Amino acid sequence: MRIDAHHHLWHLARGDYDWLTPRLAAIHRDFTPSDLEPLLHAGGIGRTVLVQAAPSVAETEFLLDIAADTDWIAGVVGWIDMDAPDALAVLDRLRAHPKFRGIRPMIQDIAQDDWILSPGLDAIFQALVAWDLSFDALVLPRHLPHLLARLAQHPDLRCVINHGAKPNLAGGDLAAWKQDIARIAAETRCFCKLSGLLTEAGSNPTLETIRPAAEHILAAFGPDRVMFGSDWPVLNLAGTYSGWTAMVENILSPLPDRDREAVWGRTAAAFYGLA
Repeated sequence: MRIDAHHHLWHLARGDYDWLTPRLAAIHRDFTPSDLEPLLHAGGIGRTVLVQAAPSVAETEFLLDIAADTDWIAGVVGWIDMDAPDALAVLDRLRAHPKFRGIRPMIQDIAQDDWILSPGLDAIFQALVAWDLSFDALVLPRHLPHLLARLAQHPDLRCVINHGAKPNLAGGDLAAWKQDIARIAAETRCFCKLSGLLTEAGSNPTLETIRPAAEHILAAFGPDRVMFGSDWPVLNLAGTYSGWTAMVENILSPLPDRDREAVWGRTAAAFYGLA
C-alpha cells in the first residue's frame, strides 16, 4: 500500500495559522479530507500521515479529531511547546490517542539556529525515545549541524527530516547541504522525507530542477530510510498532486521494485508504526 507520509489539513477560521496569509492565494482557504480523498485515489495512495501546520496544541487536537473520523489517516504528527514547564505532561496526554505518532516543532521559524541543542529540551527528547514517539525535523540547511549534534545525544530517537531540509534549489548552491545531509545519513539513524522540494525550486519547479536533490537524498539515506510525502496543500503553490507523484515515479524508476515500494509506503509504515 502506498502512503503519503506528509500532508496537512486546515480551517482558516481557527486562527492559529499565522504564516498562512492571503498572499499565499493558492492555499488560503480551508482544506478538508474530502478535498484530498480523490487525489489519493487517483494516485493509488491508501493511507496518510497528517502533520501539524500551526504551533498550537489546539490544532493538534483538531487534527486528532479529524483522524478519528477518517479511516485513511493512519497517524498524526502534532505540536507541543517543548519549552513549556508542562511539556512532558502535554506530550503524555496526547500520546494516549491511538493515532498520535509524534511531534514537529517548527524549527525553521525559530530565530535561534541552535535552539534544538537547548539543555532544557533534554527531557523531552528522552521522553520521545522512552515512549517510542517520532520527531519530525522541520529544518533548513543551516540547522543540519545542530540537528546532527542533537541526534548524537539520542541515537535511538526516531527522527525524520522534513522536505529534505529545504535545499536551495532556486539558487542552485547545494554543496554545503549535500555534505551535511550525507553526514546525518552516515552518522545517525535519521530518516528523510522525499517531499516539499517543488516549493523550494523558485520559478522553475520542474523535475530537472529537483532531481539532483532527490537523487542525493536517496543515495545518502537509501530507500529504507526515505519516504514519500506530498506536503499537500502547500504543494499547490508550485504544482499539483498528480504532477508531484509523477515526478517521484520518474525519479524512482531506475530502482528495483523492492526499493520503490519502500519509498512509496513501507518505510513510512515502519517508521511511524502504522499497522
